[in-house]
Amino acid sequence: MFQWPLCMILRAGSRTIDLELTTLASTNHVELSPSDVGFQDRYIVQEIIKEMAKNRPIDTKGKKGFNVLVLNEVDKLSREAQHSLRRTMEKYSASCRLILCCNSSSKVTEAIRSRCLNIRINAPSAEQIVKVLEFIGKKEGLQLPSGFAARIAEKSNRNLRRAILSFETCRVQQYPFTSNQAIPPMDWEEYISEIATDIMKEQSPKRLFQVRGKVYELLINCIPPEIVLKAPP
Repeated sequence: MFQWPLCMILRAGSRTIDLELTTLASTNHVELSPSDVGFQDRYIVQEIIKEMAKNRPIDTKGKKGFNVLVLNEVDKLSREAQHSLRRTMEKYSASCRLILCCNSSSKVTEAIRSRCLNIRINAPSAEQIVKVLEFIGKKEGLQLPSGFAARIAEKSNRNLRRAILSFETCRVQQYPFTSNQAIPPMDWEEYISEIATDIMKEQSPKRLFQVRGKVYELLINCIPPEIVLKAPP
């Protein structure tokens, strides 16, 4: 399995659109998150996914196989992208198999849900996240103090991706690890805290303009608005 950046230049009328998306691939599948490009996600679906789906692989015995595409965070796709995805699913069902992952199926259109076998998987428990972190530490040759992985798992709120990112951040900030090492928050969480502090310090048109710019920066970096506005636990 390998990771590679996918770069693309599209023309939409008089505009030129540059898209860059990181994909994870093996000989059997391609995994990507179209929502990473924000409101331009429909171009990923219309061009890249369609191109991958229509090329049917042939094995060494001459038999036709299937392309397997794994799409993450489908619930964050725009409506236009979801409509394009539905058309791709219909047109290339003979040559492609799609695995769609999401956190909230209610945000996926009925047209897509009705064409899928829906499987609900519970979020991993803290114990399962600890095992994954210990496995990663072993593979990377890292020594984990007692209880360190458990503290990361507790702060992750049962989000495995967040736990792995926190683990990586801790490794960059300090290694060897210590038993009382602080688990840093995500960068966007610190940025939201700065915004909240700015709001509390001053309520004026000038500060409103500054806060609006910071919130917009979060949105264009694909931080969902519901996360930005969500009250801390």
